[in-house]
Amino acid sequence: MSAVESNFEYVKKDLPASWNKLGLLLTGIGLLLVVVAFFVDHTRAAFNNLIMLMFLSSIGVGALFIIALEYLAGAVWSTPYRRIMEFLAATLLILPLVALPVYMNLHDLFHWTHEEAVQGDYILEAKTPYLNIPFFTIRVAAFFAVWIIFFFLLIRNSKKQDESKDQSLTTKNIRLSAIFMPFFAITLTFASIDWMMSLEPHWFSTIFGVYYFSGTVLAALAAGTYAIIVLNEKGYFQFKLVKDHFYSLGALMFAFINFWAYIAFSQFMLIWYANLPEETFWYLNKWEGSWMFVSIGLIFVHFVIPYFGLLSQPSKMNPKNLKFMSLWILFAHFYDLYWLIMPTYSADGIAFGWMELAFPIAGLGLLILIFSMRAKNQNLLPIGDPKLKRGLNFRL
Repeated sequence: MSAVESNFEYVKKDLPASWNKLGLLLTGIGLLLVVVAFFVDHTRAAFNNLIMLMFLSSIGVGALFIIALEYLAGAVWSTPYRRIMEFLAATLLILPLVALPVYMNLHDLFHWTHEEAVQGDYILEAKTPYLNIPFFTIRVAAFFAVWIIFFFLLIRNSKKQDESKDQSLTTKNIRLSAIFMPFFAITLTFASIDWMMSLEPHWFSTIFGVYYFSGTVLAALAAGTYAIIVLNEKGYFQFKLVKDHFYSLGALMFAFINFWAYIAFSQFMLIWYANLPEETFWYLNKWEGSWMFVSIGLIFVHFVIPYFGLLSQPSKMNPKNLKFMSLWILFAHFYDLYWLIMPTYSADGIAFGWMELAFPIAGLGLLILIFSMRAKNQNLLPIGDPKLKRGLNFRL
């Protein structure tokens, strides 16, 4: 073990207590408003709860994917702050609780749960072997189980390596990551189909899972980038990130901004070109009334602004710009999920009020609270990782 790594092992800085207090405050206020929302209008609250579920799933599963990707790729530059992604991946642990109110309101959310609606509908009857509550329940339980099991296995080995410095644990995590990847692809795809695409059970898109994947990884990257830069500015890493680290984070976010736009346009273009009524109605519904402005806004919010915000090389190296763009991307992902989900509830126009603010407040509070709790009394750096020193000295 090098002297540099040894220094990290024995010099720890606990995160400020204000972070935990802020998380508790936002969570408390948010959950209070959420409870009131379910009493006032449980259907509208259920749709907002679904948006929060998909957003928190993006952060948790996306962070776990980035961890696995680093192991598989043998990446060096991201090693010093992989532990930050591990903290964010802990969001997976609360997903079953967040999903519970959604599950209890399936009848209000999903048209295919109404037996009288399925009878006589050829398309819904054909989808019944897949779209039925018992099988839906099994799938959802399987998604959560797979994500949480791989989370515990990967994080356990990473934390154990802090103490043992056993390099074979890196090899074990590489193998686990290789096994996780196909499970990740399958579960994330079917989770997006089950929770979002089946809101309109007559509609289908073979690229929808990839669409959600692109936004998921981008959101996790943005959350991680913001946390990394804030911790770096406050000196919690015990080393200073250099422009090469900033550039790598910015370039990766920029790549996934373009990937999201490519997938979004590909899905739209193929449906528009085929011009099949059973596909086009999904977009036409989002072009009616005030939803037209939300649809146009999505192009600017999720692509144009972050694209030009991270286009130049200096913009990818500027910590202040990266923090702003990270928060913007997180907002854009929530905006995207609202655009995907909420038209099913309010087809006539935008539904926006205090309920639509309550759930993001609760979600943000939970993220901060989980992050601060996981970071407590833990190394912010994977001090036993054999790639750590090279990652600290990384230069392009």
